Amino acid sequence: MRRMLASVGGVGLAVMLSQFPEYAQQYTQRLGGAVDELRIVTTDFDHAAEEAGLDRDGALDRYQASSDTFLADRGESMERTFVRYDQLSQTLQKIQGADPIERFRNLPAFLDTEIGRRTLENYQPAVPVTMEGLFYAAAGFGVGYLLLSALIRFCALPFRRRRVYYRS
Repeated sequence: MRRMLASVGGVGLAVMLSQFPEYAQQYTQRLGGAVDELRIVTTDFDHAAEEAGLDRDGALDRYQASSDTFLADRGESMERTFVRYDQLSQTLQKIQGADPIERFRNLPAFLDTEIGRRTLENYQPAVPVTMEGLFYAAAGFGVGYLLLSALIRFCALPFRRRRVYYRS
């Protein structure tokens, strides 16, 4: 009975972990799309600043020096956009250069971001046919089997038959 339940736990965790590569792929695609769009905005701003004879910092300073609160707020908004573009670009480079284990270790970072949450909301499960997916499935089965087996064994301790030893 214990082996059967442990196998069920192993299969359950195998199915769950085998989905990670698909989630990581969908996250990477969303992240790449966000970086591409922010690159367009950043390039457009830099080009407009250059045509006016300014660099990015000079253009932002002009926005912030304006007495018009709308323009000053737009300058702050653009500054946040540039920071976000840099952060997302760095994250994308890290993910694209990461091996499967490193991507899995960074899972909490994926879930904390706005893009990670939106990816999870729209996640579509997929059958893992890559080596990475099969690796996660096998690891999930092993860990799930061992954890559930240990839990069942621990919970059964109070109900174990005690052996009586006779002294001769």
